[in-house]
Amino acid sequence: MTLKMIVASAIMACTVAAHATSWTGYTYSSVSTTAAVKGMNRISERVAAETNGDLDIKIHLGKTLQIKSSDITQAVGDGIVDFAADFFFSGNVPIARVLNLPMLINNDQEWQKAYAAMQPMLEDAFAQQDVVLLGGYRYPQQVFFTTFPVNQLSDIKGHKIRVTSPEQGHFVEAFGGLPITLSGSEVPTALERGVIDGVLTASAGGAKKWHEFLPNNYRFAVNYGNSMIIANMDSFEDLDKKDQAKLRTIVSEEGENISAEFIEDEKAQMAFQKSKGMTIAMPADGDAKKANDLLRPYWFEWAKDNGPEYEKALALVLKAIGK
Repeated sequence: MTLKMIVASAIMACTVAAHATSWTGYTYSSVSTTAAVKGMNRISERVAAETNGDLDIKIHLGKTLQIKSSDITQAVGDGIVDFAADFFFSGNVPIARVLNLPMLINNDQEWQKAYAAMQPMLEDAFAQQDVVLLGGYRYPQQVFFTTFPVNQLSDIKGHKIRVTSPEQGHFVEAFGGLPITLSGSEVPTALERGVIDGVLTASAGGAKKWHEFLPNNYRFAVNYGNSMIIANMDSFEDLDKKDQAKLRTIVSEEGENISAEFIEDEKAQMAFQKSKGMTIAMPADGDAKKANDLLRPYWFEWAKDNGPEYEKALALVLKAIGK
């Protein structure tokens, strides 16, 4: 190799290095085998490949950084991390909880319509936190897993159920249960000590880790849980426009892949949990009507209590899904 070629090669290497951007990514999940974490790793791999190394995202699992799950949106907005999957965003972006109202969205088709209707409002709400909303994924519908038999919703009366939002808590209270808020890491000990008697989660979600403590599963769907995939606004705007577009496309595609994989994993986990002795009960006749009758007025009360923007968001969702 001639001196001219060596110099040219060195200049090219320096140019590539100068343009390469390294991001710190984070996910609330501490389990590397979940569909969510696998999907985040695919995003990282595809971004590196499709930007020719211009953007490198290193994904850190939950608890490996000193960031509470409830603080992920803020950590991204503050630039502590550049990129994240955030399931616990509702404290920072509460208007997004419209999508999680119990009994409002009942199937995947309704979810897609509702999310599309809400998307501009969601993007604006995250932007106010100095965060770019790139996409997201949803878990299967949240159902009851309990230490006691449940064959109808009235069976939860007097029992302590771990919930992940005030809206889930309202549903539990509507049927006489006692909602309890705990972090995921606290759930196994709380079940062992009788602090809680059950949880609202999915077979492919929390029950994947906690099934040994939860011998009963009542398949009544209360609501959907979803995660947002977000980026720091300054970090995102510093990217080349082409890389911004590639990142958005990859997140959109992989978000849908994660959602689809969760649906398949839900079936597999149900079968596995049943094989380990879990009793699985299907929704009782009449429970759906009772729940709808009790919860529909709550949607409007909730929106009114939170203000005009929430009323607008609820109206958009109701129109989109035809309710």
